[in-house]
Amino acid sequence: MRWGILGAAKIARTDVAPAIQLAKDAELVAMATRDAARAAPFVELVPGLRVHDSYDALLADPDIDAVYIPLPNHLHVEWSHKAARAGKHVLCEKPIALHADDINQLIATRDTTGKLIAEAFMIAHHPQWALARDLLAQGAIGKLEHVDGCFTYTNRDLSNIRHSAMMGGGGVRDVGVYPCIATRMTTGMEPDRLRAELRTQNGVDIFARVWADFADFTLSFYCGMMQARRQQMVFHGQDGWIALNAPFNGPGYGDCRVDWCDADGRVTTQHFNAVNQYALMIEAFGTSVRTGAGFACPLEMSHGNQVMIDAIFDAALQRM
Repeated sequence: MRWGILGAAKIARTDVAPAIQLAKDAELVAMATRDAARAAPFVELVPGLRVHDSYDALLADPDIDAVYIPLPNHLHVEWSHKAARAGKHVLCEKPIALHADDINQLIATRDTTGKLIAEAFMIAHHPQWALARDLLAQGAIGKLEHVDGCFTYTNRDLSNIRHSAMMGGGGVRDVGVYPCIATRMTTGMEPDRLRAELRTQNGVDIFARVWADFADFTLSFYCGMMQARRQQMVFHGQDGWIALNAPFNGPGYGDCRVDWCDADGRVTTQHFNAVNQYALMIEAFGTSVRTGAGFACPLEMSHGNQVMIDAIFDAALQRM
């Protein structure tokens, strides 16, 4: 699969472009940016890379099968539609939309064009999450009672797009989406009720606390973008627990491992530090395009997650 990238965002440079080159049956052939300096690291990674001076020019490139979209959040829906209608498969950075209704329109475009459109939740392809899901399904910790999580990082640069309300910034959309989708995809359940508190600055949330009630268990997590870096997810059952030490960005956030404790108090550990979840995502995307196999995070999964994110903002607004 021949890939093009819209823009020169940091995540494209540091994670996704190298992953495309590492993945089986994938090749980065082009990118779009007007800034030659920002294109330089990509050209260094892929000598001979075509650099288009506009996003439209990249979408018109007949040698590109799929595009990765790491643009600012408020542009994701627009360019996902444009790319699919231009005949490209689309992998878009999260959040793929700012409202759940927008994802319904993307589903319609996907179905009309026949092009795969999906959100780049790389954790959906990581084997540590497959392990956690299997352990829960097998009853390894008994009945699940509570899920606890956090995801924080430090970004105090107020000129950064994550601090822009007009661009869809804020910590919930940037990192709060992960505890939400991790809980939903691991349990296969959706929340019934939700409470949330946000601390805001310049119109965006910089810290959030969320409490959600599912049919059989509860969830609580916090997230933020001006705190010390930390992430963890814990699934606490009646007979044991499962803890993911670096659940979203391992090993960058520490030892990427899953610990689980059974009813006898035995703790088992499995490490995953050699895994490149971005490369696995690129490979899975290509397989879905070529064979029609289901993608681990289809737009329907993304829609459910955006419903939850929308509910977080609604719940927080009601408390103000």
